[in-house]
Amino acid sequence: MGDRNVVRGFGERTPLLPSQRVLYQPDASIEVQYTLNTSTENKGIGNRYRRSVPYIETSGRYQNQEEEEDEEDPKLLEEHKVLSARFQTLDYDTCENELYQREEKSKGYRFLVKKNLARWLVMGLIGILTGIVASGIDYFIDLLSQLKYKLITDYINKCINNSCLSIPFVLFVSLNAGAVLIASILVAYVEPQAGGSGIPQIKCYLNGVKIPRVVRIKTLVSKCIGVVFSVVGGLAVGKEGPMIHSGAVIAAGISQGRSATFNKDFRVFEYFRTDHEKRDFVSGGAAAGVSAAFGAPVGGVLFSLEEGASYWNQSLTWRIFFASFISTFTLNVVLSYVKGHPWDLSNPGLINFGEFNSVTYNGVEIPIFLMIGAIGGLFGALFNMINHKLSVFRMRHVYRKSTKVVEAMIVAGITAMIAFVLMYFITDCSPLGNDPTEHPVQFFCSDGEFNGLAALFFQTPEASVKSLFHDPNNSYQPLTLSVFFLVYFCLSIWTYGLAVSSGLFIPALLTGAAWGRLVGIFLAQIFPNQGWVDPGKYALLGAAAQLGGVVRMTISLTVIITEATGNLSLGLPIMLVLMMAKWVGDYFNEGIYDIHIQLMAVPMIQWEPPPLSSNVLACEVMSHPVTTFRTVEKVGRIREKLEKETHHGFPVVDEYDPDADDNTTFGVFKGLILRDQLLVLLENKVFKDPHGNPCNTTKLSSKDFRNQYPRFPDIKQINISVHERECTMDLRPFMNPSPYTVSDRASLPRIFKLFRGLGLRHIVVINDTHQVVGMVTRKDLARYRLEHVGGELKLEEMDITHS
Repeated sequence: MGDRNVVRGFGERTPLLPSQRVLYQPDASIEVQYTLNTSTENKGIGNRYRRSVPYIETSGRYQNQEEEEDEEDPKLLEEHKVLSARFQTLDYDTCENELYQREEKSKGYRFLVKKNLARWLVMGLIGILTGIVASGIDYFIDLLSQLKYKLITDYINKCINNSCLSIPFVLFVSLNAGAVLIASILVAYVEPQAGGSGIPQIKCYLNGVKIPRVVRIKTLVSKCIGVVFSVVGGLAVGKEGPMIHSGAVIAAGISQGRSATFNKDFRVFEYFRTDHEKRDFVSGGAAAGVSAAFGAPVGGVLFSLEEGASYWNQSLTWRIFFASFISTFTLNVVLSYVKGHPWDLSNPGLINFGEFNSVTYNGVEIPIFLMIGAIGGLFGALFNMINHKLSVFRMRHVYRKSTKVVEAMIVAGITAMIAFVLMYFITDCSPLGNDPTEHPVQFFCSDGEFNGLAALFFQTPEASVKSLFHDPNNSYQPLTLSVFFLVYFCLSIWTYGLAVSSGLFIPALLTGAAWGRLVGIFLAQIFPNQGWVDPGKYALLGAAAQLGGVVRMTISLTVIITEATGNLSLGLPIMLVLMMAKWVGDYFNEGIYDIHIQLMAVPMIQWEPPPLSSNVLACEVMSHPVTTFRTVEKVGRIREKLEKETHHGFPVVDEYDPDADDNTTFGVFKGLILRDQLLVLLENKVFKDPHGNPCNTTKLSSKDFRNQYPRFPDIKQINISVHERECTMDLRPFMNPSPYTVSDRASLPRIFKLFRGLGLRHIVVINDTHQVVGMVTRKDLARYRLEHVGGELKLEEMDITHS
């Protein structure tokens, strides 16, 4: 057939996606030609191409097709298959310049011991503060919830015989809407990053993407206060997910030894002010949050590893486990004093699944476990699909701050109205001896009985989950569980994505526990007098299946739920249920967190390189042309390039004329210098006048660069006079002389493994003569995304937008 690609220079060759591979035709000569689009609007984000493909494989058919990639595709916008260039990425590579080498030589063994001890100290402080914050959230939620439910219950019991139920109805709706109003204002007007659980944002951060304001103190305060009022407001939310975000914010703040919000520098832990060190502590904070939420230290470590980390240091594992253990221990101690039983360490997490010591299972139940997992996968896929469409609708129509607040209040009001109406019309009476709530509501039940459905609504969601796990077998009628499941499932779909601080774990667990217990009731009718039929056990497995079908976690979620139950023998059923839920759910769509990350257009790098991409070379994915600086560069040119461009890394070269036309190469590669370094150099005026005299005699050290981290000066705030623009700057002492580079013939999988394994931000592409020909960044790799749709693998190439 001949070559499928006609190469016309670097950057003029682009890969064909698997769905667009030109078929090999023995009797036909098929040639695909690529013409470089040089429109200036695409500079800096890589080249875009117009390609004419005569024969394209599409669903087994051959079609003539003209593709114009520069045209805006409505379907592309509909499916949000774009990446945003506004997100910056983190760089875990060490800049081994002359300043770094000088500092390393001055260090001794004592400094290494001191730094290692400081790491353990910081991790311990992260665990302590995370546990204290979790205790505070739990205390205020319980306090306000008990006050609200007691007030409503008293009014209902008074009005049930006096025909004044409208009073508790209006009071219930008003209290819920008022609490959610406070929670929504905190997100819509104070700090938008405090919305939701924060897990997608933390996943992105651990993956190497810098999300603005995600680890600020203001975000932490808004998150903690907001989640209290969200739960008190009766929304279908939980407090566990936000704890992961809260732990990450605490870790980011403590590890830096200063607060940018309060402009206070405590002059401690200065050597941790790098992306690499900060990311390690954020991993520990996220794990501590999981541990505080579920009382699962090991599960917290596995969560950080499974869900977020794109770069993992083995020595970090023990320190993260230490932070997780300290977090759950601190929570345990504080709650023991709050509940009046000092040092009664029976509250390891915010949610307590209760004791499952007497629960066993039989081998004949394994097919039932797999069936429960499949049901959870189906419900999870349905949840994700509907929530995705609802989120797209919100992005297009509910974008004003006031509209977000109104929507949250509407959801809160409707949730309260539905709950009250259901309690009014559905009579599910049980003896008071079996009441699962501190404030049982009688409604139309006889004396000495309470309404079972009201018991599920008139307590916190965590308490309802525990009730479904451990209430006696005849506590709920099938109709009650069926209605509760359908209503709460729909409400949780509607609630996730509101402008409030909220978690998804508890709504998914509660929904799954409802239909899981329903499965147990049906099995008890089919297999009467069988000891292995336990509705509470199937409620637990249904909860695990529902949560696994929504979030698609396996290893960490298995350990988290097993630790929360305290019964290791349930590990196998939980693992089977979660794996089946993930397999079934992945057949239809992705996990809910991955879906929302895509909606955010975050350039998140995947776990594995795209399949069938070994024939894709560096020259096909790199950005070209490249802005480079000479080893001794004019200050005016540096200032001009930093003002015009937003790139973060610049190759430093020799033998290059920037004024030459039609450059295909950009000088002999000598090193790499970062934008942040150049900004510090310009601010300190580290350059020489035309006569070779230094303009500033102050010598910079690595500490001067760390002290500016992470808020480096803005180029517009740096004053450079006309005279100083003619000065020169020697970049050699400050550049990294040995950054990672690849040949222009390196394959995409090889480049991908370098980024994933080393936590890189960019790689310089050079040719056989060591000349710079391009740059590959995380955004260039993140453009290739593998999706599992309908049981098929689909490789998509994203567009990059600056909006």
